[in-house]
Amino acid sequence: MTTITEKKSSPSFLSALISNAELVAALFSGILIVIAWIIGNAQQETASIIFYLLAFVIGGYAKAKEGLLKTYSEKELNVELLMILAAIGSSVIGYWTEGAILIFIFAVSGALETYTMNKSKKEISSLMELQPEVALLLNSDGTTSRVAVSELVVGNQLVVKPGERIPADGKVVSGTTAIDEAAISGESIPVTKQPNDELFAGTVNMTGAITMEMTKENKDSLFQKIINLVQTAQDEKSPAQQFIERFEGTYVKIVLITVAFMLFLPHFLLNWDWNTTFYRAMVLLVVASPCALVASIMPATLSAISNGAKVGILFKGGVHLENISEMKAIALDKTGTLTTGKPIVTEFLVRPDLDRIATLTKLATIEGQSNHPLALAITTFAKSEGVGQLPLIHIEDKPGYGIQAIIDGETVLVGKPDFVNKNDAFAFQNGIATLLAEEGKTVIFMRDEKGIAAVAALKDTVREEAKAAIKQLQSLGIKTVMLTGDNEKTASVIAKEAGIDQYIAECLPETKVKHMKDLLKEHKFVGMVGDGINDAPALATATIGFAMGEGTDVALETADVVLMKNDLSKIAYAVKMARKMRRIVKQNIVLSITVIAFLIVSNFLQVLDLPLGVIGHEGSTILVILNGLRMLNRNI
Repeated sequence: MTTITEKKSSPSFLSALISNAELVAALFSGILIVIAWIIGNAQQETASIIFYLLAFVIGGYAKAKEGLLKTYSEKELNVELLMILAAIGSSVIGYWTEGAILIFIFAVSGALETYTMNKSKKEISSLMELQPEVALLLNSDGTTSRVAVSELVVGNQLVVKPGERIPADGKVVSGTTAIDEAAISGESIPVTKQPNDELFAGTVNMTGAITMEMTKENKDSLFQKIINLVQTAQDEKSPAQQFIERFEGTYVKIVLITVAFMLFLPHFLLNWDWNTTFYRAMVLLVVASPCALVASIMPATLSAISNGAKVGILFKGGVHLENISEMKAIALDKTGTLTTGKPIVTEFLVRPDLDRIATLTKLATIEGQSNHPLALAITTFAKSEGVGQLPLIHIEDKPGYGIQAIIDGETVLVGKPDFVNKNDAFAFQNGIATLLAEEGKTVIFMRDEKGIAAVAALKDTVREEAKAAIKQLQSLGIKTVMLTGDNEKTASVIAKEAGIDQYIAECLPETKVKHMKDLLKEHKFVGMVGDGINDAPALATATIGFAMGEGTDVALETADVVLMKNDLSKIAYAVKMARKMRRIVKQNIVLSITVIAFLIVSNFLQVLDLPLGVIGHEGSTILVILNGLRMLNRNI
């Protein structure tokens, strides 16, 4: 997600690391190690040991504290304790330098991990900085006063001057301006706002002074929901990460038990002297620690979540990244997803015995009480024809079919062919509806007590970016399926124009769930893209639900992944990113296990000394963390 603050020069990788207190401590301990080594070579043993002890304390304090607190709170052993014991053991047998280097490298790897965590939380901190703390309240007498945003209540009218941030979610009461909504949608082009247009907290008023009305409490604002969403994503761990963390405690116990046997058995069974036995036990304690394995997943996952947030893709947890990497098929809603969602009326035909204007007036009156995109298109068309509406009438919505209305005691039906009598619908004016449908138009029928009274044909155009996105998904081996409530012929034309592999027409909200379950049986990992409202059941049924809608409230609440802009190409980006993360995690796991196995065998063969064991073990840990940080690169 692009934010205003990102337009400034961002800190470099090195400067970000230097700001990490853990790294500063690690580097300082490294300097102390060098001093201790120089003093030791000058045969100042006591002074040398003092500097090594300082290096131990300064470099190992953070990790030792973390390990002890984690053990106390979770009642479970961890790798931090292994490292503490290994460093102490090394110093006991006189290997001060090796023990100190172990602490130093372990501290560096910990600093890198902290850097990854901080990097993944950057979007939250930058968003929080965008939240204004004060607002200009418009009083009842026309004066203004500055008040804390936390004191505002729904219904307050606020004045927002050019250059100021919108303090709360609301709507424009008076004035016209351009709003930079990059913090919400990632779109850098300012959006013109006029009276009754929606405003989001944290966005920037660019040009004119406006008066706005607060419509939501701060805790319910879209801005706060985005912050909560990213925080949830960072806290929710993937199944693989959960397994690794459960495995860590058991593995540490096995290592400690094995080391305990190593302290005695080789002396009696292999005739090793006590010094060699203890030395090899300490080496085993170092090299068998699963530091690299534990760090194989989380840094990569957090980096991927951070990467996605930068480009307007919000994940609700690492588990969804894992699922996306396995996705084999994706179902897409048509209206507002594949198409612009703003159809226009192309034809309006009436029965010969009826007056065109009067009939259009009836239709506009009925549709004027619905907020469906097709209804809005018809009322817009009626206005362009100079047609008004009748007084409010009684209507009954029939979800998935149409509207039933009563006008002057007469029942009027508006909707699909099945709702108004399919045979009569397609017989109207020599089957004109069939020809219109073949042209990819949606046909709405109006029926009175004498039969079909009128036909309105509407056309919803396919987004150009949707066509490109479908090709991208197909190139990734993902089957594309369109689920739409349109009739068979309209769906066929739209699917062909968009390049969809398969389409399923005449879907009601409940039948979309049935078709989604069928896709899940066939492909197991299936995505669903919708607007988060009518498609909510299907979004919940799918393995991964993608919500479109330019960051609407419903989108944030229903889906597993939120696309802050209506840009389907972001789905292909998410798939590529998830698959790259999967490759990196596999690389990390293979590398960490291979290094551990190699070092353990080398230790038993007595060809591995403690310094090389330290370098091999801690070096592999740093490598897997750095490999995970590759997920921050937007060149997927």
